[in-house]
Amino acid sequence: MLYLAPTPIGNLDDITIRVKKILCEVDLIIAEDTRNSAILLKRIESKVKMKSYHDHNETKVSENFIEFMKSGKNIALITDAGTPGIADPAFYIVREAIKNGVKIVSLPGASAFVTALVASGLPSERFIFENFLPPKSAKRKKIFEGLKNEKRTVIFYESPYRIIKVLQEMDDCFGDIPVVVARELTKIYEEFIRATPKKILKFFEKRTPKGEFVVLFNASGITTRELGFDEENDEKNGEKKL
Repeated sequence: MLYLAPTPIGNLDDITIRVKKILCEVDLIIAEDTRNSAILLKRIESKVKMKSYHDHNETKVSENFIEFMKSGKNIALITDAGTPGIADPAFYIVREAIKNGVKIVSLPGASAFVTALVASGLPSERFIFENFLPPKSAKRKKIFEGLKNEKRTVIFYESPYRIIKVLQEMDDCFGDIPVVVARELTKIYEEFIRATPKKILKFFEKRTPKGEFVVLFNASGITTRELGFDEENDEKNGEKKL
């Protein structure tokens, strides 16, 4: 059996009781980064052996893991943070497990983009997730151009090294649309910055971007004023409305 086990995206207390139980009972845990995951396993007192499974070895090791499960053993797949299969190579081993008749159990749990969406204040009944955008500016601009008429809320992940450039590109492409930048989700310094791209850029003129970002926007025509994003700065609960 293959368990897809979500892990906390920041606060280690966010692990579910069921995931904790599985991670202490399976025969093997495969992880994107064993050094990072070792911190969590130590916290929950799991003694289960762990092996690496990541973008650079997925095809090489998957066959061995499949044979291991076909022999009657259970494996739990975890990622660095969040739900396996979102911005990591879980798809490959899931596909191979299906081909080989290995049962798959997907456990519910943390996911950064869902956590950001439901607290963003943007329409959340329909949305699209774009994962990490391309590192090249020209490719990002092409994607943004293709999203100009998108009515659903758009979500993507971004690094602190590109967030300024990406916001500039969004301002050039979309103008004054409502944007939410969420960072350090579930951690002590969690914050949501809600404004237009231009105003968020001004915010980062005074503060160096740090941490991993979830960026959300809605180009359907709804305004920041309608969403309540045009109020004066509100530092309550780590929220910033610019």
